[in-house]
Order: sequence, then structure tokens, then C-alpha cells
Amino acid sequence: MMQASARIRRPYLREWLALSLALLVFVALAGGRGSLARLDHLVQDLGSRLLAQPAAPDIALVAIDDRSIAAIGRWPWRRALHAELVNRITAQQPRAIGLDILLGEEDPDYPQDDALLAHAIARSGAVVLPVAQRGQGSTEAADLPLTALREAARQIGHVQAQVDADGITRGVFAREGPQPAPWPHFSTALRCAGGQADPAACRGHALPAAGPWVREDLRLLSFARGVPPFPTYAYIDVIKGRVPADAFRGKYVLVGATAAGLGDFFAAPVASGSERIAGVQLLAHALHTELSGLDIRPASAAQNAAFNSVLVAAALVGLWVLGPLGSLLLCTALWLAAMALTLLTPGLWGLQLAPAAALVGILAAYPLWSWRRLSFAAHFLQRELRALRQDGMPAAQNSQPPLLSADRLEQRIHAVESATQQLRDLHRFIAGSLDHLPSPTFVCDQAGRITLANQAAQTFAQREASLQHQRLMDVLSDTVRPESGQPLLSHWPPQPLPLPQEGRDRQGRRWLMLTNAFAQQAEQHWLVTLVDLTEMRQAQEQRDRALHFISHDLRAPAASILTLLEMQRELPNPMPEAELHARIARHARTALEMAQSFMQLASAQTQALRRAPLDLATLLQEVLQQCWALAQARQVALTCAALPAQAPCEGDRHLLQRTLTNLLTNAIKFTAPGTEVVCSLRAEDALWEIAVRDQGPGIAPERQAELFQPFRRLHGASHPQIEGVGLGLAFAHEVARRHGGDIQVQSDGLHGSTFTLRLPMA
Repeated sequence: MMQASARIRRPYLREWLALSLALLVFVALAGGRGSLARLDHLVQDLGSRLLAQPAAPDIALVAIDDRSIAAIGRWPWRRALHAELVNRITAQQPRAIGLDILLGEEDPDYPQDDALLAHAIARSGAVVLPVAQRGQGSTEAADLPLTALREAARQIGHVQAQVDADGITRGVFAREGPQPAPWPHFSTALRCAGGQADPAACRGHALPAAGPWVREDLRLLSFARGVPPFPTYAYIDVIKGRVPADAFRGKYVLVGATAAGLGDFFAAPVASGSERIAGVQLLAHALHTELSGLDIRPASAAQNAAFNSVLVAAALVGLWVLGPLGSLLLCTALWLAAMALTLLTPGLWGLQLAPAAALVGILAAYPLWSWRRLSFAAHFLQRELRALRQDGMPAAQNSQPPLLSADRLEQRIHAVESATQQLRDLHRFIAGSLDHLPSPTFVCDQAGRITLANQAAQTFAQREASLQHQRLMDVLSDTVRPESGQPLLSHWPPQPLPLPQEGRDRQGRRWLMLTNAFAQQAEQHWLVTLVDLTEMRQAQEQRDRALHFISHDLRAPAASILTLLEMQRELPNPMPEAELHARIARHARTALEMAQSFMQLASAQTQALRRAPLDLATLLQEVLQQCWALAQARQVALTCAALPAQAPCEGDRHLLQRTLTNLLTNAIKFTAPGTEVVCSLRAEDALWEIAVRDQGPGIAPERQAELFQPFRRLHGASHPQIEGVGLGLAFAHEVARRHGGDIQVQSDGLHGSTFTLRLPMA
């Protein structure tokens, strides 16, 4: 069976390994190459919206909006106007001013305006000007501000944005421009101008290097929450002084175009629908990211591959270890964990994961494995049904599937259900048969623990709790070998013995232990049966006592008679004939009394009770009258201390009368002349108690248990003159037991004895 189970499990394991290998290869390739970038961006953008922080309070925008265009006129405006704007902002002592306006060409109409703007920029001392990339490939070049403006500016920063394949901008490069000294991003340049950046990251207003254009250190943006997220003032309002006096104090002020058709607009995760954000707003979000202390970078291909592979591998292990419901719950938990980690890692560790491969892998793992598991289960059911038919299991009467059923798995399930019902019925039949066996029977496993026990075994153990899973050696610990006192079952497993072993329990019952080993699923099990030999041993003991009685006690009177006759014939002086006849008669009466006592005991043990209603008070009076003559002959007085008017009982009148006679006769024989024997009859707890008190030598407490054994005469040596064969009390004990009562004795061993016969009331 174990080999068959291994043959079944190996293909099942191969199915799981093949599915695991395919999914892990897919996850490693998809996660490392970014093949599911759109799904990654969808999850990442969800995190950007859910975990967006409030805008940094020290950022303000000055917008070249539609209202300003309408008030001032068509773009471009005179640079003298820009100089006035810088002067008005500088008057409020901002931390830095960022002019997101490309100023790379001279104004031919108003050449003096360039000098005015350069003077305003230099007077401010904290202005940042932009630089952009112009051209592509071999024509790449930097679109720099005019030389006078560049030299007047505090810092220069690039304003390029990284647009992903789906057209959405999610990050910027920390450095971009010609090698070997690319410019920092505009947001970093603002922080340099405001004195809050690492000096090593600042380039001032240096000229570009001569190398090729490069982009370094992509950083993801943390978009601020709010509509609008940053306080925004119209260009025309600043020029006319219609802004609060401290609107720009200590803040980073970004000036840029937001009017339709003017400047660059970008799609961003925080935008809804077809909305776009202006370039100056994107720069504000980049500055917000830096001021918030967030340094978010996309995870490397190796990190994404490891993250996705671990989650999918955990799901695959769960599919192998857990059942369908547990696997579903685990896959759901792992899918949610992948989502949660993707949303939380940017804020916790500054890392942006790409979880799409894990999400797809986990979603695909459960249905794919369920499909393979169902396919394997259907094949297994078909194979097991075929094996059951080959083993002789007949087809059940209701094994046909429903008429409307067309699914092969359902058909096989129905067939297996029918076969299982047959096996279940067979198991019930076997278990019921075992349970109704009259002998205690145990089925034990290889470790000696009980796997099945019938009702007789439960009764034998005298335990309320179930015997299942208990050790058989513990259950049989009180059953010992009569000859040695050692436990009947002293070790496990039982050693093969030439003869069955016999034991005795605490109640004195005798048991024969039969053991047999059998194999089940490649494990050895044991069937242990206890056969009750108590009655057989009692019958053997009674037979032995009967043989002893016949061979010794009953033969002695006959031998004495023969000896007397032989002496009468051989001796020269024979005894008188009258004396001879008297002696022969005495020996004959002794033999007859022994035979009658033996027959009475055998009758009390074997014959059916002739139960009938009777009155114990009347019966006791009759027995007292019968024993009166014997008491008079021995000079013993018979008295009755207590006797109710009626004592209804149900029993065999003849046997009970004989029992009372034996008790009174024994009391009279052992009572000294001149004393009395006292009888009493009283009710006690639904029992009638008949007590007979004598004035004899008494019975030692340690020998009182021997009184009711056949052929035992405790006073044979101390009172040889008192006749008897030791069967009277054994007869009384047997009659009391068969009537549902008992007989007790009380004596201190010196001053008489009291025998109490207890019988149930009617």
C-alpha cells in the first residue's frame, strides 16, 4: 500500500514541480525585464494617489495664466516686466526664485530690457534659471540663458522630465546635461540657491561641458495632495501688488506658464482624465519631493525579480501543503501583501517595486493548480475504481450517474461515492460484528496503541473514557500471570509463544490471551483477544473438589464399615452384634450426610431457581421449630430477638429453607452448652437481613474469607468432635448469590460469630 501511495504521489509532485518551474521562470523574466510595465504603473500610481502627502508649506507659484495674458497682452512679454516681477518678489525676501522661462535669445525690440532683468536677477541673489535640451542625437545641445542673465543667476538647473512609455511623467533625473558635469535638476538648483542642498550637488551658473548629453540617477516624484496643491498667484496680480505682503517670505517661488498653449504640459499620476499639469507645477512637485526628504528610486531588475519570485514561490508552496480553501486564502493574502508592500515601500525605504509579475503569477497559480489537481483527481478516481473492480468489488445498484450529468469528474465522483458507501457499509458490518463479540477484543497498531476495541473490551477495562489511542499494556496492567505475578502483557509487540498465556485480574477472573499479527498498509497490527476462563476454571476446581470428596471423604465411611465387618469376621473375640450395627449405622449416616450435602451444593449451583412469593418471617419460624430438637439435645436455647409481622420476599423456598437450616445447625453445633443462639430479622435499605448469633469459639478475621469455600472446616483440628464436611456455608453463600443477595460474617475470633443473610425485598 505504501508503494502504491508513492506511485500515486510521484506524478502529483511532478505536476506541481512543472507548474512551479513555469510560473517562476515567467515571474523572473517578466519582473526583471519590465514586460508588465503598464500594470506596474497602475499599481504604483494608485499608491501615489492613496499615500500623497500635503504640499510643502514653503512653495509658492506665480502663474503666467490666461487672465494675465488677457490683461498684459500676447506672449512674449517684455523682459522689463519680468525684472519688475523679480523685484516685487525679492522685496518679500523669498528663499529662492525659480524663473521657468527660457531666455536664450536677445530681445531685438527692447535690448535694454535684458540689462534690466540681469540687474534684477543679480540684485535678488537667489534666482535660478532653466536650461533645456535642444535637438536629438548628433544635434543635441543645451538651451542656455543669455550670458548676462546666466552670470547674474545664482544657479542653473535643467527642466527635463522623464516621460514613461505610457506617456505619463513619474520622475526626473537628478543630473542631466553634457558629460562630465551635467546640471542638477531645477528643484535641486532651487535648494542650492536657498542654502538647503549639499554643495557638492550644486554647479552654480557654470558653462556646459563638452561631452555627450547624459542622464543620471532617476528619481521618482512624490506628488503633493490638494487641488491646487500649492498656493498660486497670477502674474498680473504680483505686478500690480495684489498679493499679501508675506505671500513669498521665506518660500521657494516658481514662476512659469500655466496658460493654455503656452509652455509644456505633462500627464501625471495625480491628474484625472485628460487633464495635464504645467511644467512649472511639475517642478513644484519635484521640489516638494526633495523638501519632504523622500528619495524614491525604482527597484533594480534583480530586486524586482527576487520580490516577485519569493511571493509566487510562497503561493506555490501553499498550494502543495494546504487544501483548496487554505490555498485560496493564502493566495489572496499574498496578493494583498504584494499590493501593500508596493504601496508602502516608497515611504518606508524609498524603493519603488514593480509587483505586476507577482500579481499575475499569484492570480494564475491558483486556477492553474486547481485545473491540474482536478485533472489528477479525475484520473485517480478512475484508476481506483478500476482497481476496486479488479479486487472483486461489485458495482453498486445505484452506481449510474444522473441522466443529465455530462461532466466526467462528476460521473467518477458518483461512482466513487457508491463504492465508498459499500466500503462504509462493510466497515460498519465488521465493526458491528467485532463490537458484538462476547470476548474482549483489541486491535492495536505497531506502537501498541489501541485503534479499535469492542464493547466487551470497554467493560473489561472498567473505564468510562474511550480506549482508543491508549496503550494496551496499560489497560492490561492489572492482569497478571497466576504462577509468577508478572503482567500478562509485559512487553510490546508480543513475542510468539508456543502456548496461549493465561492471567488473573483483580476480581479473580481468569483470562486466556490470544494474539495474532496482521499487516495493514505495510504496517504490522495486532489482534488481541481475551477469553474468559473463569467459569471453566471454577468448574475444574469444583470437579477436583468432587473427586477429592469422592476419593477421600466419601470413601472413608465405606472403608470404616468394611474394616468393622472384616474385624468382626477375623478377630477371635468379636464385638457384640448390637454395637457392630450401631457403628455401621453411624458410618453409613455420615456417608449419606456427605452425599446429601454435596448434592445440595451442586443443586444450588446448577438447577434453575423456582421463584415464588414467600414470607421470610414465617420461613424463619418454621426453621426454628425444625432445629428446636437439636438445640435441646445440645442444651442450647434458641431465641428470636426481633421478628416483623411479615417479611415479603421472592425466591426458591426450598433452597432458602435449607440455607437457614444450615446457618442455625452450624450455630447450635458450635455453641457451648448452657448458652443460646439468637436470631433476628429486620429491614435495611431494601434488603431483609437475617442474623444468627452463636456463642462458639469465633473465627479469626484473617480466615473469614475461607468460610464459604467448599470442603473447608476451620475448626476441624480444634473441635474434631463436631461433625461436618465443610459444605453447609458454601451452599448458603451460593444460594444467597443466586438470589441477588450475600452472606456476611462478623467475629473477633474469640467470642462467637454472627452470620447475616441479606436478601432483596419483594
